[in-house]
Amino acid sequence: MAVDTGLFVAITLAYLVIIIGLGYLGYRQTKENDDYMVAGRKIHPVILALSYGATFISTSAIVGFGGVAAQLGMGMIWLTVLNIGLGVLIAFVVFGKRTREIGHKLRAVTFPDLMGKCYGSPFMQYAAGLVIVVGMPLYTAAILIGGAQFITSTLQIPYNTSLIGFAAIVALYVVLGGLIAVMYTDALQGGIMFVGMTILLALTYVQLGGVIETNTALAGMSDLVPQALAAGGMTGWASMPAFGSSIWLTLVTTLVLGVGIGVLAQPQLVVRFMTVKDNQALNRAVLVGGPFILMMTGVAFTVGALTNVYFYRTQGVIALQAATEGNVDTIIPNFINASMPDLFVVVFMLALLAAAMSTLSSLFHTMGTSLGFDVVRRTGSQRASMRPIQVATVVMIVVSVILAFIMPGSIIARATAMFMGLCASAFLPAYAHAMYSSKPSLRAAKMSLVVGATAWFVWTAFVHIKESGALGLSDLLFGVPAVLPMPWQVVDPLVIALPLSTAALMVGWVLDRYGVPAEKAAEAA
Repeated sequence: MAVDTGLFVAITLAYLVIIIGLGYLGYRQTKENDDYMVAGRKIHPVILALSYGATFISTSAIVGFGGVAAQLGMGMIWLTVLNIGLGVLIAFVVFGKRTREIGHKLRAVTFPDLMGKCYGSPFMQYAAGLVIVVGMPLYTAAILIGGAQFITSTLQIPYNTSLIGFAAIVALYVVLGGLIAVMYTDALQGGIMFVGMTILLALTYVQLGGVIETNTALAGMSDLVPQALAAGGMTGWASMPAFGSSIWLTLVTTLVLGVGIGVLAQPQLVVRFMTVKDNQALNRAVLVGGPFILMMTGVAFTVGALTNVYFYRTQGVIALQAATEGNVDTIIPNFINASMPDLFVVVFMLALLAAAMSTLSSLFHTMGTSLGFDVVRRTGSQRASMRPIQVATVVMIVVSVILAFIMPGSIIARATAMFMGLCASAFLPAYAHAMYSSKPSLRAAKMSLVVGATAWFVWTAFVHIKESGALGLSDLLFGVPAVLPMPWQVVDPLVIALPLSTAALMVGWVLDRYGVPAEKAAEAA
């Protein structure tokens, strides 16, 4: 179904005028580096909460993970539990307050800068920045794909045009307005997302016959699970897969743990804790952030699973069979366009664009500051000004757009989990150590970051079948698709790399604690 073009144009133009206005307001208020990098450290707690939530929840959650929920079922709701418990409560209360206090004291302006100053180490700043520059474009490209997919399916315009135009609009206010513009626009976009997802949940249940009838119908569809999924352990869309099966391991280790734990060490989220003036603002932000995350992820995963009921009733097929060319990233867009009134299609499209734009703007800003401030400035002679950062932001945007053109289908959820798993493996132990140790050990932090990042990359390239099979390095070097047999091939790299990173931190701390010189430790190793 195509939407009313005139209605879409009118609403979208109004939306873009407001976005551009907020971007211009951020541009006018950006006078110094602190304004561009950390929004002047005086952001209102409600804006912080909406910006944090809107950055966290994107087309990745709504389109990508919603599509995965359509494929694998309601087990995805466990990710919502971790998102709230870890991504909001623990993130704000345990990490957020210490990050704000230490960040203000050290005048840190980026996550790598915070790490470098906490440990008094240019290496930690450079290494953290390098991990971001290398890994974040994958996640950014996934967000671009999600937004462009929906624009294409809704407006029937070429995918290439959707992708480039989408990236250009977001790039404009990020490059010029910095984090103030990003957070102002995030707040508006977060509000649109909340309204859109609330209406989506209500309309879905109304159209399918009510909560009880719809959920009962979904539970009764277990005999329709495709043979390939049943062989992998799937038992139905209203239940968890069989414990220990390949699908259970993918659902739990990659999607639930990978994203649920990975959120604690997301550079684009951590920096937001440094944008408010006191801890009371963080406490207030939790009251807004918790319900926001609940509605965003809970609705996406619930509606995703329920699309099976809709497609079976209307087309006689399950959601995966109704997907365009088997691409799970098209399930939610197809469901919206086929089942919802014209007006809501436009409203939801704006909510989806808002979700994508809010996350994209933060990722663009984080990649640009990491490359221009933490990496290039550490290896060149550029002084700490906004111009190199703006140039670096443009470079990283171009890289992300190129990746979006070459990445395969059904990639959104996987790319998101990959980046979040990498961040947790490389950063989380060292980040926690920096926040809660009176004298953090630089040796321990270096060992943790290097071991975590290396273990994650090795497991991804040589063992985890989704990535190692596509890269082909294991097959090339060892003559087999993966080094280890099942079930290790479906165990997410996070499950291996994060414990190794934590162990490396503890070993480094013990060596420092008992005065073992670095030279002797290296000889013993």
